[in-house]
Amino acid sequence: MSKLKLTLACWNYDRTQGLRDGSVAPDGIELNYLALPVEETFFRMVRNQEFDIAEMSLSSYTVSLFKDPGRFVAIPVFPSRFFRHSCIYVNAKSGIKEPKDLIGKRIGVPEFQMTAPVWIRGILAEHYGVPVDSVTYHTGGEEEPGRVEKQSLDLPANIRVSAIPEGKTLSRMLLDGEIDAFHTARKPSTCDGVNVVRLFPDFRAVELAYYRRTKIFPMMHTIAIRRGVYEANRWIAQSLFKAFCEAQRRCYEDLKQTAAHMAMLPFLTAEMEETVREMGDDYWPFGFEKNEAALSTFLRYHHESGLSKRLLKPAELFAPETLEAFKI
Repeated sequence: MSKLKLTLACWNYDRTQGLRDGSVAPDGIELNYLALPVEETFFRMVRNQEFDIAEMSLSSYTVSLFKDPGRFVAIPVFPSRFFRHSCIYVNAKSGIKEPKDLIGKRIGVPEFQMTAPVWIRGILAEHYGVPVDSVTYHTGGEEEPGRVEKQSLDLPANIRVSAIPEGKTLSRMLLDGEIDAFHTARKPSTCDGVNVVRLFPDFRAVELAYYRRTKIFPMMHTIAIRRGVYEANRWIAQSLFKAFCEAQRRCYEDLKQTAAHMAMLPFLTAEMEETVREMGDDYWPFGFEKNEAALSTFLRYHHESGLSKRLLKPAELFAPETLEAFKI
């Protein structure tokens, strides 16, 4: 029986290595894995639906659900997760010493709909008293001019967002003091520790305290299937989910090896042991049930940012076939 040929665009993560090299094969699917940078994958999938399956910004995917008709359906797999306290940068001359100093300031962000800034805005509002609408947002390219939102946005009037001037970059504007702070996923090239610094210099301790308090390890990306592909073959949602879980399981095992390190980190064993002590063996969980609480928080932040027209429930994000785990 011939297999269904599908193309997946996803970065070359260790947790998807098995899918990329073919050692993990989704049931009934012949997978063509394209290892592409995340920004390229997101842009090409959202704008042109170029792939059958793709890694996608969780926020952009959520925005897409309000487009008519919904173009994608996701499975509860999160190839990228990241604590984002480290990703708030400030101009050292802006007078910003603590989070509340951000109120009334000019904040750069590559795209307002980016997942990382959704988490940052939500965390600042909920845990530090910085309301989403207490600043102005300025969007554009971080290191190259001309970046625009992948999807059109219809934001409430109290949330003020404008594009930066043509030819400018947010990284340089932060250094020059044209913006006061920057919420981003990538460390800006102008962050030199003198003129541009992190809001939280000891971010690891801050992020660990945040996890201990909330038990949330923020998910950044999910896996989205073009809706037409899914509707024609609904079985692929569960098949893909199982395969991603198996590839991740193998990655967990590789990282536990002590005869030799699988990654170029000299203190990998110590990091792994500390991570497991703090977060448990399955510290990067896939699946709906283990992530429902964190997803509820994300969707609340998304709605508070004006990106969701209504507050969604986590189950509305995913193919129904993937909401319950098969158990023997």
